[in-house]
Amino acid sequence: MIRRPPRSTLFPYTTLFRSGGVCTSRPNSYVGTPNIQGIVFPPLQNNALSLTCPTCHKVMYFDENGALNLPKNRAMQNIVDKYGETKNLAIKCQLCEGDDPTDASVMCEQCEVFYCDACKEACHPSRGPLAKHVLVSPSQGKAALRARNRGKQVVCSEHADETLGMYCMMCKVPVCAMCIQDGRHPNHDVQALSAMCKAHKTELSQNLQTLSEKAKNTTELIQRLKCMSESLNDSCVDLEKSIAKQCQMFVEAIYVRQQQLIEYVRQEKEYRLKTLRDQVSSCTGKLQQTTGLLQFCIEALKETDSTAFLQIGTALISRVSNCDVTWHRDMSTSPLVPPELDFTLDDKPFFRAIEQLNFIQMKPPAAPSFIPEECCTENNSVTVVWTQHPASFVEGYILELDDGNDGAFREVYCGKETICTVDGLHFNCLYNARVKAFNSTGEGDYSDCICLQTAEVAWFALDGNTAHPDIKFLNDNQSVTCDSYEHRVVLGNIGFSRGVHYWEVTVDRYDNNADPAFGVARFDVTKDTMLGKDDKGWSMYIDNQRSWFLHGEKHNKRTEGGVEVGSVVGVLLDLDNRQLSFYVNQEVQGPVAFTGLQGVFYPALSLNRSVQLTVHTSLDPPVYQTDESETGDASN
Repeated sequence: MIRRPPRSTLFPYTTLFRSGGVCTSRPNSYVGTPNIQGIVFPPLQNNALSLTCPTCHKVMYFDENGALNLPKNRAMQNIVDKYGETKNLAIKCQLCEGDDPTDASVMCEQCEVFYCDACKEACHPSRGPLAKHVLVSPSQGKAALRARNRGKQVVCSEHADETLGMYCMMCKVPVCAMCIQDGRHPNHDVQALSAMCKAHKTELSQNLQTLSEKAKNTTELIQRLKCMSESLNDSCVDLEKSIAKQCQMFVEAIYVRQQQLIEYVRQEKEYRLKTLRDQVSSCTGKLQQTTGLLQFCIEALKETDSTAFLQIGTALISRVSNCDVTWHRDMSTSPLVPPELDFTLDDKPFFRAIEQLNFIQMKPPAAPSFIPEECCTENNSVTVVWTQHPASFVEGYILELDDGNDGAFREVYCGKETICTVDGLHFNCLYNARVKAFNSTGEGDYSDCICLQTAEVAWFALDGNTAHPDIKFLNDNQSVTCDSYEHRVVLGNIGFSRGVHYWEVTVDRYDNNADPAFGVARFDVTKDTMLGKDDKGWSMYIDNQRSWFLHGEKHNKRTEGGVEVGSVVGVLLDLDNRQLSFYVNQEVQGPVAFTGLQGVFYPALSLNRSVQLTVHTSLDPPVYQTDESETGDASN
């Protein structure tokens, strides 16, 4: 709505229009015309010629048009106009002084200004150059303005003869063809105006759908809260009767105490009712704000003018997205207080403790609930996340897992946290987890089980924490070399006790006919000698011509074929069949090396300074066939 300027600014124009001049169109200097909006809206200047936005710091320069240079919020104006029509609001005079202007009686089609009878006589007399102006009723004038604006193409502010047909993605403004050609938007992503308007409306609609669903859930929550108020009243009545019945059994000495307990319950009821009412009020306020935003956005989506919509599209998307993100922070989705008063009287020791008579907790905590979207697995570890029952007092939790084979559950965690990561599980197994809460009263029920699948194929790196100090690590602990001429052992950071596992080792550097060893070991294997020389390592050591299997100082199964730079050694640990095999350059190297393997085994290497090796994991096992009779011996 255009506000009336001070009356002192109107007299010159009134005098001008009463002169003998001839006017064939709306006067450019008159109030309400584009050229004098700088008078109706005096520019908010940081200096005499420009205005800087305090948010984006963009500088807007003014000329004699004043505030006309500022972009018009056409979508906002259209929504306000539609709201006024819906509510049958009277159109106000644009020239009346004071906070309560008079209803307009006419509108000048040439000046596009609404006048009341008094202002029309004072500022727009039907004589002189204004005699030819056409005056219509306010409703007709409003309809004419809307029809005129609807059919008018929006022109570029920089090029008056060009219409706006494109949208600069970087500058976030509509542009014309000349703006693109004259270098104002070099190398900027420019899209069709209608396409961008459609894209913005689609994005806003999607965000509105999500927000609408949350508003619906909030409405349901409010209804539940209101129902809980009734349940709380019923619970309070039942509890009062129970207390009164118990107190009837006491002698006169406890009568006063009885009244105190009843008063305590009523105060607790009032407190919880107040809490519920406050929560209902808070949720209602948030819902009203959200509903207002939804209604405004829906009206904006009805806007057919792409330029007008794009003026507010980005801001609306940002506001709706921000409302969506901050929803859980601003809105409590669960009752702040339980609907029942969980109190009861402990009347056994009342003879000794009549003065200390008070309420005790009624029952153990209810079952917690898992949060499936936050539970996850990685390699052979699982992370489980849960939340407590909102109406229960909890002092701790007990988490249990089965054995991955539908076996018995065992306790893996006991504490106050609601998140737990369990390591060292079997690969390619489906584990069931359950959790229960406890307090001083006792343990509650178990939650529903959640199933978690560990990785089918293992990924691991070499363990720098347990390796010999002479071992040097590269490439995020996937590559190793050594500073010593003697063999040094390094283990993987994951152990295996079940399943089939395969990994490969690339020979990156190979000098002086060295004989690196590849295989598996126990966690406490000797680290300062070749892998397999003690009874806790099983390996194949290989030079440039042949290889041997080694375990407990025993060499066997010499096989022709060695390694060089670029060779790939594969290790196949088949714990389902309890055996270990080796490959060189995708070919089986000898028979099955070791059988009868049982327990936990870690990938292992031994090397000296003449060799550099790189481990490759998460590989599918190769398909092979072997003669069961051609096997090496294992010693566990």
